[in-house]
Amino acid sequence: MARNPADIEQLIARINASERLRANSRYSAEVYRDEPIVRTGRQLMKEREAAGRPKQASAPVKRGGQPAATAGAAWQASASATRGKDFREARQERIPLGAMGGRVTSAGHAAVSGGTGPEVLAPQAPSRAFQLGPQAHRYQEMRGISRWQESGGRGRWLTEAELFVRQARLMADMEDDHPYHGTFKSYFPTYNAMSDQQLRGYFTWRAAVRRGDIQETSLSFAYVYLYELINGIGVADPQEGFSRLHGFWQAYRTFSPEIDRFVRVWLRDYVVFYGLDPKLLADDKTLGFDRALIELRELSCLLDSPDSPAAAMPVTPGGPAASPAGASLRKGASKKTRRGPALPLPVDEALETRLLESIDALSTYRIRLSRLYKDHPDDLRHVACAVYVRMLEYYRRNRKSGMLESLFGKEATMPYTMFASAVFCPESPHPDALVELDPIHSYRCERGLWTCTRVFGTREKNARLGSIMRACDRMLRDAMGYPYALKARPEPKYLERIIDREATEWLAWKSAHAPRVIDIDLSKLSGIRSAAAETREALLIDEEREGGTPASAPMPAAAAPSSTSADVPGRALATDVGGGRGAAAAGPHDEPPAVAPRAGDASSPEKALAPDAPVADAPKPPEAGSPLGAPAAGAPVPPADGDTSPLTGEQAAYLAALLEGAPAPVPAGTSEDMLVDAINEALYDALGDTAIEFGADGPRIIEDYEDDVRGLIAP
Repeated sequence: MARNPADIEQLIARINASERLRANSRYSAEVYRDEPIVRTGRQLMKEREAAGRPKQASAPVKRGGQPAATAGAAWQASASATRGKDFREARQERIPLGAMGGRVTSAGHAAVSGGTGPEVLAPQAPSRAFQLGPQAHRYQEMRGISRWQESGGRGRWLTEAELFVRQARLMADMEDDHPYHGTFKSYFPTYNAMSDQQLRGYFTWRAAVRRGDIQETSLSFAYVYLYELINGIGVADPQEGFSRLHGFWQAYRTFSPEIDRFVRVWLRDYVVFYGLDPKLLADDKTLGFDRALIELRELSCLLDSPDSPAAAMPVTPGGPAASPAGASLRKGASKKTRRGPALPLPVDEALETRLLESIDALSTYRIRLSRLYKDHPDDLRHVACAVYVRMLEYYRRNRKSGMLESLFGKEATMPYTMFASAVFCPESPHPDALVELDPIHSYRCERGLWTCTRVFGTREKNARLGSIMRACDRMLRDAMGYPYALKARPEPKYLERIIDREATEWLAWKSAHAPRVIDIDLSKLSGIRSAAAETREALLIDEEREGGTPASAPMPAAAAPSSTSADVPGRALATDVGGGRGAAAAGPHDEPPAVAPRAGDASSPEKALAPDAPVADAPKPPEAGSPLGAPAAGAPVPPADGDTSPLTGEQAAYLAALLEGAPAPVPAGTSEDMLVDAINEALYDALGDTAIEFGADGPRIIEDYEDDVRGLIAP
């Protein structure tokens, strides 16, 4: 509602009468009529277009009789700062000036003009400073794609991903021959972030990559190329896109291993989004972790079920679960603790081996690389698996969540964004789909929205499980009196009780069922033969004694039977073991058993009956080349002459970095897991145990062996 000019003059007079209001007042020389407070983007674009061709209109008269500015001129004055800001943003985003209603002056500067009033000039590089080459029109056409898109009478601004995909499709077959030797760095890099020189350098490098010549360049160039493959630029079908994506990753990760953290996820998303065969992800670390977790979960359900061997054992009251401390048991859990072995005895070697392999794959402590496991694999395997089964029972009875849920997290369904860490824009919404990578890892798309169902928790080897396995190794060494002990660490009392009980029960069962060992004293065979000969002599009659060969006379070597102990394996041993029973059972006319003499054989008749012959030849020392000359299994092997360390230079540098707490260098072409395993194998002969274990912060040298490792890598 318009006010009376007299009222306005009275209001101004009242403001001027107050010194405080007069000091804070500011009067404009312009009159604004029908100007909205808030304007939409569409209104701004229309007014900018109209500003270039203003219409003549009657100018309102302001106070004092002077003509006031038109509405368009008033808007131009109020929006001049906004246009300057838009121009600066356009320079940063490389938006063509034509999209903002600007023009280029003859002086080579970009001018943003509203049609009337002064032009806002911003310096721009001269057009001849850098030549775009023979394909300049392609670059200009790409730059000419405007962010503002209108359709159906309505318009909107394109996102950075949409603009990148449109430009990439236009430049899909672009090749250039102008290498760029500078450095290009950008966060979520796109074509808009590149200068003209960088653009030409990128398309030159990309042409070489497509020919199979992958050279190191700015990492942002590599990410732009990966974004193109993710969006299907330059490939005929998704299968080819996956092959190129995987091949480029394998080649370029030797230059920049840090791309692994992104490309591994993009490969998995690529298979899911484009509906490829999940077998293409056979070497994916996440799916490998899932497979180990699935195997461990299946075995855990089998061993912790009522039909398991431990559940079939008799139960006795009074255990920890029946005490007041175990009052918070899960619903349906028994309050009685089973007594007896947690695993079937005699041992099921195949079952225990599967279980230990699954535990070892998810544990920071590599128990299968332990020295005790190499010397006594059956003992450590059974005790470690039995303790794991007891821990499953403990968690089931005393905790709200099971052991696997507590260690690795629960399975849940969460919203998911495909290629969240990349510049990605699909052509159209994805149809409804369900993709299962494995039984505990799947993706679902409904109305264009994706969800992921998997175990949400740590995806690394678990330190708590590693602590349990190390405690099993340490306490079993103490129980067996193993000479190479591990340093004690604080462990929960219930865990120590479980390990002590399982180790004691196993050693007792093993001792009770140990095979009987029969020792044969070969030094007494000659006496047995002499007694047998005397007994037979006493049983002979006079005629037999006069016409036959005296029983005590040794049989000539020529009359010995042709079949010797060498011809019939085990014959001499059977005769010796039979001893007096075989000689006493022989008839009066039977000849004494004869064995062909052999050099060094204490069972030869001549040596057995000779009064001065030694009881047994002294054993000869094994020859250097014979199998007996090899060291016993597990015994440390001294280094060869001139070899002061079993480690390579790269392995020694890695150990030195771990000792100093600095970032450990990993050689190109190998993973850190493989390097740690190689070092543990190399140091096993010198230390007799694993030197490096995986902790919560990554690999670290076991405290017990730090001084030994320093001595080994010292020059």
